[in-house]
Amino acid sequence: MPTLMVSVSGIRGIIGDGLDPDTIVKYTSAYADFIGKGKIVIGRDTRITGVMVENIVVGTLLAKGNDVIDIGICPTPTVLFNVKKLNASGGIVITASHNPNEWNALKLLNLDGEFMTPEENLKMLNLLVKSTKKYNTWNQLGKCKFYEEGLKNHFDEVLKLKYIDLPALRKRKFKVLLDCVNGAGYKVMPDLLKELGCDVITMNCDDNGIFPRLPEPLPENLTEVMKAVKDNKAEIGIVVDPDVDRIVFITEEGKPFGEENSITNVVKFILSKQKGNVTVNLSTTRGVDDVAHEFGCKVFRAPVGEANVIKKMKEVNSIIGGEGSGGVILPELQYARDALVGAVLTLQHLLEFGGKTSEFRNSLPQYYNKKIKVDSENKNANEILRRLTEKYKDENINIDDGLRVDFIDHWFHMRKSNTEPIIRCIVEVNDFKKLDNYTNKYYEEIIS
Repeated sequence: MPTLMVSVSGIRGIIGDGLDPDTIVKYTSAYADFIGKGKIVIGRDTRITGVMVENIVVGTLLAKGNDVIDIGICPTPTVLFNVKKLNASGGIVITASHNPNEWNALKLLNLDGEFMTPEENLKMLNLLVKSTKKYNTWNQLGKCKFYEEGLKNHFDEVLKLKYIDLPALRKRKFKVLLDCVNGAGYKVMPDLLKELGCDVITMNCDDNGIFPRLPEPLPENLTEVMKAVKDNKAEIGIVVDPDVDRIVFITEEGKPFGEENSITNVVKFILSKQKGNVTVNLSTTRGVDDVAHEFGCKVFRAPVGEANVIKKMKEVNSIIGGEGSGGVILPELQYARDALVGAVLTLQHLLEFGGKTSEFRNSLPQYYNKKIKVDSENKNANEILRRLTEKYKDENINIDDGLRVDFIDHWFHMRKSNTEPIIRCIVEVNDFKKLDNYTNKYYEEIIS
């Protein structure tokens, strides 16, 4: 059965097995009808299917009468930034983010240069049936132009963030090992770090579109990178995913900094400078709550998905937010997960901390988590979640997105993935010795 994932995270599937030309035309047409007339900014990651998908997307938009601004291979947050910068009506990012080589996707943006809200997404989906029935005549087609300044626009504004001391960073000269998994960050990330004065050792920074390993920046996929950090005597390792909206770090010892600590450390840095609300998703570490409590600030939680987190951030006027998977959202720049922002803020925080990256990590709240996936293609995921919600109904539960249950010494969150046909489960504990026991317990409850 072909795989196609349709959610607030976009239209995602396997090329040749769900995400085919007809599907791309159908969703792009509906998107064009939803947006109406106006300019659409297009960008993509490096994967080899990107050219094919982009040509179909651009051709469909032109047939609908929309002008297209192509900014080429670039991070997802770069496209978001330029939608607003160029006063465009919307944008499409062609990337399957952390999914393997065979996947691709359309990430759809609104007028504000943000991911479409759940309500906007629903309106677009209601246009699917009629969207391919009408295209413009030969003399009413849109026009396409390549815009070379897209990356520079984003890059320059990241360097202007407040609280960033460029002269001090350049003087410090961090030795960094950088892995871009041959994705969209292959050039901009090395350039950014060099602009910060770093001595940069690059790994997997080519544009050939072939990911040399599973691209999701999880510890089990980063064994070679962690070894390289230690072998090269780097002070810190930096890893981004293929579309550069997630970032994780590695200590000088060649050990994971912890993807949950990408957002935890940035929240601590921002709140140390300015008090305000914080928003993260339901799968994000309690470490964020501990840090916010330290500064007398409040944490709000939203369903998983960048659009959901941003919606809540706006509702409660959060000054920082993100997702525990390595996504940092700083409204000062834009409402988008942005690995460029995560890198700059973390290096500034490490500079001010003054110690080693491992010591820096140990200064943050200490929790231990494990993330598991259960194939749900042949299971009734809704029934599984309903059954477990009933079981835990008398506990401290949240059912805004699947099921999260908080206990004194641990919590777990189970939900259907927005991007793959799986049930995701994350378990976090305050004592490492308890991690496997709790993880095995909830895994068995899912499959039983």
